[in-house]
Amino acid sequence: MTNLDARYHAHIYYDLAERPAAAALRDDFTRDPAILFVGAMTDRAVGPHPIAQYEVHFLARSQDAVIAAIEPTGLRALVHPLTDDDLADHTSLARWIGEPIDLDVTVLDPPGANQGMARFGGADF
Repeated sequence: MTNLDARYHAHIYYDLAERPAAAALRDDFTRDPAILFVGAMTDRAVGPHPIAQYEVHFLARSQDAVIAAIEPTGLRALVHPLTDDDLADHTSLARWIGEPIDLDVTVLDPPGANQGMARFGGADF
Protein backbone atom coordinates (compact mmCIF):
# COMPACT_ATOMS: atom_id res chain seq x y z
CA MET A 1 0.00 0.00 0.00
CA THR A 2 1.59 3.23 -1.10
CA ASN A 3 -1.21 5.78 -0.78
CA LEU A 4 -2.12 6.22 2.89
CA ASP A 5 -5.00 8.48 1.84
CA ALA A 6 -6.65 5.80 -0.33
CA ARG A 7 -10.26 5.25 0.67
CA TYR A 8 -11.30 1.93 2.20
CA HIS A 9 -14.31 0.50 3.86
CA ALA A 10 -15.36 -2.50 5.84
CA HIS A 11 -18.66 -4.34 5.73
CA ILE A 12 -19.46 -5.65 9.22
CA TYR A 13 -21.83 -8.64 8.98
CA TYR A 14 -24.12 -9.91 11.72
CA ASP A 15 -27.09 -12.13 12.42
CA LEU A 16 -29.79 -11.57 15.04
CA ALA A 17 -27.71 -13.08 17.85
CA GLU A 18 -24.67 -10.99 16.86
CA ARG A 19 -26.59 -7.73 16.47
CA PRO A 20 -25.73 -6.41 19.97
CA ALA A 21 -21.99 -6.96 19.37
CA ALA A 22 -22.28 -5.36 15.93
CA ALA A 23 -24.11 -2.37 17.42
CA ALA A 24 -21.48 -1.93 20.15
CA LEU A 25 -18.69 -2.02 17.56
CA ARG A 26 -20.61 0.48 15.42
CA ASP A 27 -20.93 2.80 18.42
CA ASP A 28 -17.16 2.56 18.98
CA PHE A 29 -16.52 3.46 15.35
CA THR A 30 -18.80 6.52 15.56
CA ARG A 31 -16.55 7.91 18.32
CA ASP A 32 -13.30 7.27 16.43
CA PRO A 33 -12.04 10.43 14.69
CA ALA A 34 -10.15 8.31 12.13
CA ILE A 35 -13.46 6.94 10.80
CA LEU A 36 -14.91 9.00 7.95
CA PHE A 37 -18.39 7.50 7.85
CA VAL A 38 -20.39 4.84 9.69
CA GLY A 39 -23.43 3.53 7.87
CA ALA A 40 -26.74 2.51 9.34
CA MET A 41 -27.25 -1.07 10.42
CA THR A 42 -29.07 -2.76 7.55
CA ASP A 43 -30.97 -5.76 8.92
CA ARG A 44 -31.51 -7.30 5.49
CA ALA A 45 -29.67 -8.19 2.32
CA VAL A 46 -28.57 -5.20 0.23
CA GLY A 47 -26.54 -5.08 -2.95
CA PRO A 48 -24.04 -7.92 -3.08
CA HIS A 49 -24.35 -8.54 0.67
CA PRO A 50 -26.75 -11.42 1.41
CA ILE A 51 -27.10 -10.81 5.15
CA ALA A 52 -27.37 -7.89 7.56
CA GLN A 53 -24.38 -5.53 7.58
CA TYR A 54 -23.20 -1.96 7.87
CA GLU A 55 -20.29 -0.05 6.37
CA VAL A 56 -17.41 1.78 7.98
CA HIS A 57 -15.36 4.12 5.74
CA PHE A 58 -11.78 5.09 6.52
CA LEU A 59 -8.42 5.87 4.93
CA ALA A 60 -5.76 3.25 4.24
CA ARG A 61 -3.66 4.67 7.09
CA SER A 62 -6.36 3.43 9.53
CA GLN A 63 -6.80 -0.04 8.07
CA ASP A 64 -4.74 -1.88 10.69
CA ALA A 65 -6.61 -0.17 13.54
CA VAL A 66 -10.01 -0.93 12.00
CA ILE A 67 -9.10 -4.59 11.53
CA ALA A 68 -7.76 -4.73 15.10
CA ALA A 69 -11.10 -3.37 16.36
CA ILE A 70 -13.14 -5.93 14.42
CA GLU A 71 -11.16 -9.11 15.06
CA PRO A 72 -11.79 -9.54 18.81
CA THR A 73 -15.57 -9.21 18.34
CA GLY A 74 -15.82 -12.49 16.42
CA LEU A 75 -17.92 -10.76 13.75
CA ARG A 76 -17.32 -11.42 10.08
CA ALA A 77 -16.18 -8.52 7.94
CA LEU A 78 -15.04 -7.71 4.43
CA VAL A 79 -12.39 -4.99 4.23
CA HIS A 80 -11.57 -3.53 0.83
CA PRO A 81 -10.34 -0.45 -1.03
CA LEU A 82 -12.65 1.79 -3.01
CA THR A 83 -11.25 1.80 -6.54
CA ASP A 84 -12.84 2.12 -9.96
CA ASP A 85 -13.25 -1.70 -10.05
CA ASP A 86 -16.15 -2.69 -7.81
CA LEU A 87 -15.78 -6.41 -8.57
CA ALA A 88 -12.08 -6.47 -7.69
CA ASP A 89 -12.77 -4.38 -4.57
CA HIS A 90 -15.15 -7.06 -3.29
CA THR A 91 -13.06 -10.06 -4.43
CA SER A 92 -9.36 -10.02 -5.32
CA LEU A 93 -8.54 -6.78 -3.45
CA ALA A 94 -10.60 -7.69 -0.37
CA ARG A 95 -9.60 -9.21 2.94
CA TRP A 96 -12.03 -11.31 4.97
CA ILE A 97 -12.12 -11.35 8.73
CA GLY A 98 -13.77 -14.56 9.87
CA GLU A 99 -15.62 -16.96 7.60
CA PRO A 100 -16.25 -15.49 4.11
CA ILE A 101 -19.80 -15.01 2.87
CA ASP A 102 -20.86 -15.73 -0.70
CA LEU A 103 -21.56 -12.33 -2.21
CA ASP A 104 -23.88 -11.71 -5.16
CA VAL A 105 -21.23 -10.20 -7.41
CA THR A 106 -23.68 -9.98 -10.34
CA VAL A 107 -25.00 -6.66 -8.96
CA LEU A 108 -21.58 -4.97 -8.80
CA ASP A 109 -20.60 -2.25 -11.24
CA PRO A 110 -18.27 -3.02 -14.14
CA PRO A 111 -14.66 -1.77 -13.97
CA GLY A 112 -14.48 2.01 -14.37
CA ALA A 113 -18.05 2.63 -13.22
CA ASN A 114 -17.98 2.16 -9.45
CA GLN A 115 -21.02 4.05 -8.13
CA GLY A 116 -20.58 2.90 -4.54
CA MET A 117 -23.46 3.23 -2.10
CA ALA A 118 -25.44 5.52 -4.42
CA ARG A 119 -26.19 2.50 -6.60
CA PHE A 120 -28.28 0.97 -3.81
CA GLY A 121 -30.13 4.11 -2.75
CA GLY A 122 -27.64 5.45 -0.21
CA ALA A 123 -25.29 8.37 -0.31
CA ASP A 124 -21.56 8.26 0.10
CA PHE A 125 -19.88 10.28 2.83
